[in-house]
Amino acid sequence: MSNNKIADNLKKLRAKKGLSLEKIARLADLSLNTIVKVENGVNTNPTIETLTKIAKALEVGVDHLIK
Repeated sequence: MSNNKIADNLKKLRAKKGLSLEKIARLADLSLNTIVKVENGVNTNPTIETLTKIAKALEVGVDHLIK
């Protein structure tokens, strides 16, 4: 699974929904630092729990983040 793909998808979905990094962090109950690292491709191995929380915050399935 390409983390750059996850980062790209997160950026696109977040922009489409008009949500800030801070808002996604709050909705996902994750730290802003975690969201920034995933979106910038720094976190090379986000956990399924992290991906699930982000997907839920974006109101999409995890598959939308990883495909």
